[in-house]
Amino acid sequence: MVDPTSDLNEDVSEEEAPTCAVCGEALVQDPDHRVVTRVDDGQVETTHFCSDAHREEWTG
Repeated sequence: MVDPTSDLNEDVSEEEAPTCAVCGEALVQDPDHRVVTRVDDGQVETTHFCSDAHREEWTG
């Protein structure tokens, strides 16, 4: 898994990149990439989105 705090514009292949929780698009060099981070039962969980619109659409 890619560290969600890393710079995703450097050396990340499409296979290793996180994907949008709504459309499944690989987030490689995406300037509109958004991340929601939360702690659930002591575990850090991240959910990635390719745009603000998909972030707003997600109800997770």
